[in-house]
Amino acid sequence: MKTTVHCFVPYANEAQVRATVEALKESALVTKITLLATDAEAKPCLGCDIIYIDSLNSSATMRKIAEAADTDFMLLYTKQNTLVPGYFAIDRMVKIARDSKAAMVYADYYTVVEGKKSNTPVIDYQFGSLRDDFNFGPVMFFNTADFKKAAAGIDAEYTAAGLYDLRLRLSRIAPLVHINEYLYTDIETPVKDSGEAHFAYVDPKNRGVQIEMEQACTAHLKVIDGYLEPVFEPIEFNRGDFEYEASVIIPVRNRVRTIRDAIKSVLSQKTDFPFNLIIVDNHSTDGTSEAIEEFTSDPRVIHLIPERDDLGIGGCWNAGANHPKAGKFCVQLDSDDVYADENTLTKMVKAFYDNNSAMVVGTYMLTDIDMNMIPPGVIDHKEWTPENGRNNALRINGLGAPRAFYTPMLREIHVPNTSYGEDYALGLTFSRHHQIGRVYDVVYLCRRWEDNSDHALDINKTNANNLYKDRIRTWELEARVAMNKEAKK
Repeated sequence: MKTTVHCFVPYANEAQVRATVEALKESALVTKITLLATDAEAKPCLGCDIIYIDSLNSSATMRKIAEAADTDFMLLYTKQNTLVPGYFAIDRMVKIARDSKAAMVYADYYTVVEGKKSNTPVIDYQFGSLRDDFNFGPVMFFNTADFKKAAAGIDAEYTAAGLYDLRLRLSRIAPLVHINEYLYTDIETPVKDSGEAHFAYVDPKNRGVQIEMEQACTAHLKVIDGYLEPVFEPIEFNRGDFEYEASVIIPVRNRVRTIRDAIKSVLSQKTDFPFNLIIVDNHSTDGTSEAIEEFTSDPRVIHLIPERDDLGIGGCWNAGANHPKAGKFCVQLDSDDVYADENTLTKMVKAFYDNNSAMVVGTYMLTDIDMNMIPPGVIDHKEWTPENGRNNALRINGLGAPRAFYTPMLREIHVPNTSYGEDYALGLTFSRHHQIGRVYDVVYLCRRWEDNSDHALDINKTNANNLYKDRIRTWELEARVAMNKEAKK
C-alpha cells in the first residue's frame, strides 16, 4: 500500500497559503491538504479542504485535525509563513518516522528573513523536555494513528494549551524524534526582538495561557508518576555555628563597569542581624579586582580569589558558600545587578523563617544599565505557588531573582560548576523535598546591557543552554519518579 501524507496549513487568505500549497503538492506522497481557518467566512481554495477552528493551539482544533486525518502520516505547519520542503524531504520524514517508530518527527530547517537565509537547528527531545516553548520548528510530522490515539485521550478543554497537551500525550505513546538534517525552509517576516519574547511566559497578559500550560503539565506529571504532593520536609535552622546570619555572594569576572554598583547596594543594606559580602573574583583582568579592593577596608567585605582556574559561576558559588565566614543564609547578587533598596536582605532572610524554606526566590525588575525599567518590567514568577510550584518548575525556564539558600544544605548539594542553569538546577533539587519561599516585592534590579552573559545569544548557544536545562529537568524528573515509586513500596 502506498504511503500517503495529509498536510494541515494555517490559512489567512489565498495569497498567504498559495506558495506553501504549491510546494507541498510537489511531493508525490502528499495526497491531501487541509486549510485551518479561524475566519468563519473563509472559502476553500487551491483545491484544498478547509476546517474552521477557534485557534491553532486549542484542544478542539486537535480533535478536528485528528478526525479529518485519513492518511498514514500527517504534517502540521504552525506558521502563516511560506513553507518550502527540501528535495524529497517528506519522503525522508516518512522513512525516519517508520524506522524509529516515532509518534512525531521534526527537523532542523532554514529560515529566510528579508531575503537572508540562515540555519535554524533544533535540539533533541528528552524525558525532561517539558517546556511548553520547546522549539520543534514550524513543521511537526506525525504518525496519524498515534496522533488519533493521543487526541482520543484529551480530557480537558484548553484554548491555548491544546497542542502542548497533545504533544505530552504523544510522548507517552512513542518517541518524539529529532532529524538533525535541514529538511525545509521557512520564509518569514522579520519581527524586531525587544527582549519581551524571552520573558513572555511571565508576562501578566499571558497569565491565563500559563495557567492552562501548568494544568496540562501537571496532568502529565501525574500520569508518569513525577508529580509531587505539596508536602514538605520541615527544617530546623540550627545546624552549624555561624558568625553571620547572611552572606551575599557575588561571583565576578571582568565586570569593572558594574561591580562597584553591586557592592554599594549590598553595603547599604539595613538589617538587625550581622551580614557580610563574599566576592568571588574569578581572576579578573580588566580592573575589577582593583575596584573590589576599594571596599575591603570595610570588614564585611571578603575579596576571594580562588586558587583554581577552572571555575564557572557555579564553582565560584561553591567557593563562597564553603568559605569559613559564610553566613547561615547565602544570598545571590550578580555582578551586573543591584538590590532594589536597603531592605532586600531583610526581606529575603525573613522569608526563610516565615515559610520554613530551604531556598527563597525574590522578585526582580528588568532595567537598562542606568536602572531605567525596560519591557516587560517586573518578573514576579507567580507561577511558583506553594501548592504546585515545584511541579510547575519543570515546565518553566527560570525561577526568579535573587535566589537565597540555607547554607548547610547548599554545602551538601553543591552547585553545578557551570555558568548557565546552575541556579535552576539548585531550585529543582531543593524543591524535591523542601518548601521554596517567595518574596513578591521587587527586591532586585536585573540590568540588561551589551555585556550580559545572555545578551543576543546566537542559535547554537541558545540551543546548548536549552539542551542543558532539559537535561537538568530529565535528571530531576527521573529522581522524582524513582522517589515516588520507592514511596509506594
